[in-house]
Amino acid sequence: MAETSPALPPVTSTEIFGWSMYDFANSSYTTVIITVYYAQLFPTVIVGDNTRGNLLWSVSLSISYALTVLTLPLLGAMMDRIGNKKAFLLGSTILTVVTTAALGLAGPGMVGLAMVLIVLSNYGFSVGESFVASFLPGLGPPGSLGRISGIAWGFGYVGGLLSTAGVLLLLGGPEPGNPAATWAGPLTAAWFALASIPTFWLLRDRSVPIALPEGVSLVSVGFGQLAKTLGEIRRFRDLAVFLVSYFWAMAGLSIVVSFAFIYGAQVIGWAPLTQQLMFLFTQISATVGALGFGWLQGRLGDKPTYALTLLIWVSAVALIWGTPTVASLINGLAGSEIGIEQVFLGVGCIAGLCIGATQSAGRTLVALLSPPDKVGEFFSLWGVFGKLAAIAGLMSLGLLQAAFGLENAILLTGVFFGLGLVVVLGVDMERGRAEATVVPGAPEAP
Repeated sequence: MAETSPALPPVTSTEIFGWSMYDFANSSYTTVIITVYYAQLFPTVIVGDNTRGNLLWSVSLSISYALTVLTLPLLGAMMDRIGNKKAFLLGSTILTVVTTAALGLAGPGMVGLAMVLIVLSNYGFSVGESFVASFLPGLGPPGSLGRISGIAWGFGYVGGLLSTAGVLLLLGGPEPGNPAATWAGPLTAAWFALASIPTFWLLRDRSVPIALPEGVSLVSVGFGQLAKTLGEIRRFRDLAVFLVSYFWAMAGLSIVVSFAFIYGAQVIGWAPLTQQLMFLFTQISATVGALGFGWLQGRLGDKPTYALTLLIWVSAVALIWGTPTVASLINGLAGSEIGIEQVFLGVGCIAGLCIGATQSAGRTLVALLSPPDKVGEFFSLWGVFGKLAAIAGLMSLGLLQAAFGLENAILLTGVFFGLGLVVVLGVDMERGRAEATVVPGAPEAP
């Protein structure tokens, strides 16, 4: 890829702000469409049947992730060769914005159209995540990357809070009988488009193109470079082990992001006020968590911080499943009358601390363990592992839900987080950093 251009000035805080604003912009899509609003609108209004709607929702997201898996490694290799990350990021942004806006055309019963648009918009969002993440290694020294990533993720939760609040205030709830609810797509698209402008304006692209050999196409070079990377992955063993851990962590997190509010509505049976409070409190706790864990990474270390978030997730999932029992125990010991909804709300705030922190810490670990000449490719692999995990998580939950109900199926999430925690213990950061800096052709570190 692309070597760093010596003509560009050092990174400034303004440029970091521009990079962070993309998290502020794209969080509107994950929050409004994938988590809070359209995720409830799709089964209840578009499909009109919760069980069938939940399964089709899982299928739609899984198809989009499968497309990401099939194309992202090649796109990353091509991006490294072309040396124009901004062009790839802009293309993914346009795809997401246009197809998200088109969701406004899908009314009740238009299941096929809604599924196609979810597939395309989520595909654009997913590849864009990897494209923007590939800028991170060039934004500061290794010891600062956790803090920078955490700041950006904190920006993201502020963006998610404001964009979703605006949709709820302007459109009302995602429920049958509200004809305005389908405008969630166009409003989200407008937010994404406008809020991402500072990124393209302020963020510098420090990569430079590498000339193609005569008579060789960009596609063939991309496949060749990707094949070489996959063949050499054994040399980056700690990065490979981390990606396996990240797979399990993201399998769990994909379920949380896609089904948290569905679980609250269909299992807990929460009131509209509790739903609104959950959204508000989790966005605040997620912002605090992203910033706090980003600060902690510089003191505790990147790997221990990532592992800590997974440990908290395992505990949170157990508490979510046992919400009725926890409520009974609290009331019995304290003589209070705390309801199930309130316990679920409290556990949600604890879990919210790690929603962004797990992903932010993971993004930093990839930046630290990636060799400079393969940043685009390895961030593409990071994206591929995350999307493969999402497919595994969502489809597993969908099938288990049909057999055992959503309440029991959610326990699978805790298993996934637990596996991620166990696997990451095998990562040696010092060795991994050394592996990433070995000059090609030089003897490997023992």
